[in-house]
Amino acid sequence: MTKVLVIASFTDSMLEFRGALLAEIDKRGHEVHVAAPGLCDGDVIAEALKQRGVIIHDLSLQRTGMDPVRDLATLLAMLRIVRLVRPDLVLAYTIKPVVYGTFIAWLARVPRRYALITGLGYAFTGHASGKRGLVAGLVRHLYAFSLRRTHKVFFQNPDDQALFFRRGILGARVPTLVVNGSGIDTRRYLPAPFAKPPIVFLLIARLLGDKGVREFAEAARWIKARYPSAVFQLVGWIDDNPDAIRQSELDLWIRDGVLQFLGRISDVRPAIAACHVYVLPSYREGTPHTVLEAMAMGRPVVTSDAPGCRETVVDGENGFLTPVQDVHALALAMECFILDPELVTRMGRRSREIAASRFDVDKVNAILLTEMGVT
Repeated sequence: MTKVLVIASFTDSMLEFRGALLAEIDKRGHEVHVAAPGLCDGDVIAEALKQRGVIIHDLSLQRTGMDPVRDLATLLAMLRIVRLVRPDLVLAYTIKPVVYGTFIAWLARVPRRYALITGLGYAFTGHASGKRGLVAGLVRHLYAFSLRRTHKVFFQNPDDQALFFRRGILGARVPTLVVNGSGIDTRRYLPAPFAKPPIVFLLIARLLGDKGVREFAEAARWIKARYPSAVFQLVGWIDDNPDAIRQSELDLWIRDGVLQFLGRISDVRPAIAACHVYVLPSYREGTPHTVLEAMAMGRPVVTSDAPGCRETVVDGENGFLTPVQDVHALALAMECFILDPELVTRMGRRSREIAASRFDVDKVNAILLTEMGVT
């Protein structure tokens, strides 16, 4: 039996993105531990994880920002958990767990150490100047220090992998592998019939500039001036992040009738089922999970020709790729579905086929577990 410890900064992701992986490790007879902020007895996600045979550990971690005092507390908290669990294998994902968790695992001489790069975040997107440039430089150095102490690094798209080598974050001695995102449960996310017109466009995201929320709103304003019946829906929340959308911006879009804001919802399937086209104009992703959810439910996708995003769409087959931050191109791509509604059905069917063949969660998890030697 192998003791496996998975460390992350997003509590929700433990269940939504990694639940199937954790369940499979437990099914194979291994002891599974997870550490993330807010995993306390009585918490809904914590209880759901425990029902899957997972042992939970609440981790003191400030997800955003670089506060030396708080980050030191995080390091000490991770060290206490690692010493308590005494894992044979540590898998870390998201920035601080990868940087700090991998270092702590190396310090504690955990025999097998793995990192999963699910996206590059605020420090790597946009223009790296001023404070943002300093943060990006620091994050790169921290990544380099920790990742060179791993046994393998998993990436979710080849662009991120190439970037890490190009910037010297990874050396040739560390093995790497690109996997097809976090995978999607194609048994849970099933094709849904389309509602009658008007056509509904949907974006699900943390409300960050780098997710392309502003471009989505501007393109929606352009289209609604020409096709007033078109509907644009936004699911998400304003994140504690330097790149967050301002509340005043969101209020303006709602007041002007540009967007319908559905807020933060725990189960996105009804929202996807109610839409015709899924849109994600993000500047960069690992592999966007919301796109995989929409594809599995048979929805065409309009997304950016950007790292991670471009992995999900075959342009012209299951949707359209548009240049990053190009509002006009984004609007024209969405307009195609208004001018030719049959594209919705045809491209949606192809999305489902791609999701099932390339991104099925069982296929992705089988590769991860084989590479980590969890049999």
